[in-house]
Amino acid sequence: MRFIFGILFIMLSPLSVKGQVADHKSIEYKKEKLAYKVGIIIGSTRPNKIGRQVAEWILTQVQETPNVKFNLVEIEDWKLPLFNEASLPIEGPKLYTHEHTKRWSQEIASYDGYIFLTPQYNCGYPASLKNAIDYLYIEWKSKPAAIISYGFQEGGEKAATQLRQVLECFKMKLTSIMPALTLSSSMLNERKKLKNTAADFKPYQENVKSAVTELAENLRLEH
Repeated sequence: MRFIFGILFIMLSPLSVKGQVADHKSIEYKKEKLAYKVGIIIGSTRPNKIGRQVAEWILTQVQETPNVKFNLVEIEDWKLPLFNEASLPIEGPKLYTHEHTKRWSQEIASYDGYIFLTPQYNCGYPASLKNAIDYLYIEWKSKPAAIISYGFQEGGEKAATQLRQVLECFKMKLTSIMPALTLSSSMLNERKKLKNTAADFKPYQENVKSAVTELAENLRLEH
């Protein structure tokens, strides 16, 4: 009898090991899924914009956020004309006709959440950002997002407030914290570029990190 049990144990052991390997792979897969992808969308397309500098500073502050990977998204790189699709975005990607729309759709759909970085133009956010948003609907819908603004007047709070109203139409899960980075002429060099983001934006570090911590929590709750 002991001999029979021994034979059965030997025969079943490989199956047990295989099961453990499968379980291990399943756990590893779940761990991979915890690495959420967030796009930092740079809203300005102005040739001499400082948006890229601001976005890169934000990236240095948040890149250590656990289980979240960030990627900079330059709207100007996508060469989007004024919205020119015949169908409404709410009808979905199957009806997109233009290649620029399809490429933009694929890019935005690849993210689990977003940080919208907007300057303030004439008390509002730029048309370039509104146009990029309006191209899509399903790709944005219900995803977690944060808004960070910058500007000479109160850090662009008016632009952020207007943008929030638009994003709420997509039922996005927006953070309660909306960092607003106030600029001054002394921050700019002769080329109108930021001289020292590390020093000038230091007062906003904790606010930005708090907003992104909240965003990361919303990502976890969503998934």
